[in-house]
Amino acid sequence: MKSVSIVVPVYNEGENILHFTNAVKEVMDKQPYKWDLLFVDDGSRDNSLELLEGLQAQYENIKVLALSCNRGHQIALTCGLDHAKGDAVISMDGDMQHPPALIPTLLAKWEEGYEIVQTIRQDTQGVSWLKKKTSKMYYQLINNLSNVHIRPGGSDFRLLDRRAVDAMNQYREHDRFLRGIVTLLGFNFAEVPFVAPPRFAGESKYSLKKMVKLAVDGIVGYSVLPLRTAFIMGIFLAFLSVCFTVHALYVYINGEAVSGWTTIMVCMSLFGGAQLIILGIMGEYLGRIYTEVKNRPLYLIKNQEVEK
Repeated sequence: MKSVSIVVPVYNEGENILHFTNAVKEVMDKQPYKWDLLFVDDGSRDNSLELLEGLQAQYENIKVLALSCNRGHQIALTCGLDHAKGDAVISMDGDMQHPPALIPTLLAKWEEGYEIVQTIRQDTQGVSWLKKKTSKMYYQLINNLSNVHIRPGGSDFRLLDRRAVDAMNQYREHDRFLRGIVTLLGFNFAEVPFVAPPRFAGESKYSLKKMVKLAVDGIVGYSVLPLRTAFIMGIFLAFLSVCFTVHALYVYINGEAVSGWTTIMVCMSLFGGAQLIILGIMGEYLGRIYTEVKNRPLYLIKNQEVEK
């Protein structure tokens, strides 16, 4: 009998856990697969871990991995993929915005031979116009900058065949953008559209700061175009500086030189600002190199007996 693992990262989702678990059990108990539900607690500060440990004690097919501290959604999801044993692995969030009722559709696509089944969020109920607009602009930006196409509306709600999971687990960069890694895998790929319902309870844990970091990770991790843009900008500004120098010499030779405080300040601001922009872009890439060469573990698990 084929087996299916469902990986769910959790961070302060105490109000959602029981409802989500019941919804998944209702769906999966009707499927002809051996299945397990693997929760990864990402350093929750509420009663999430307590509830998860209670479910683990109650059901044999529910497992819990608790990270030693909060490492972020992408790292927690990576931990789950590392430890999932199923022939197919479904990753999803536990706030009910990734509807469990869609799982049979993903499994049906898998049975058709697709090794990656990606859900595409067509709309999210209850999300502001501004967030929808900025999300659309972000996908347009990253796809214009990168050779790797990231499907707009893609989410971390997906099914991966065992071959795809094993391939993804070979990617060990620290600043992770799993939607980009999935695109790089190159296996048979299918899409399933859905409309994300509102959260069952609580608030989204993706703050503006976390969303910006994820966006930067996606752009910097899959494109060197910002570096090339900085290089082109440097050449253009160097050309401008030569023009300014020729103009200054011409004015001086003709005896028309006057004290030009405004011109000096404008030039200093222009070139100084450009240098800072270029250094900032270079710093983003160098910072990621620095993080990678330290080769620190992506995460640490504090309940080691569960891991075994």
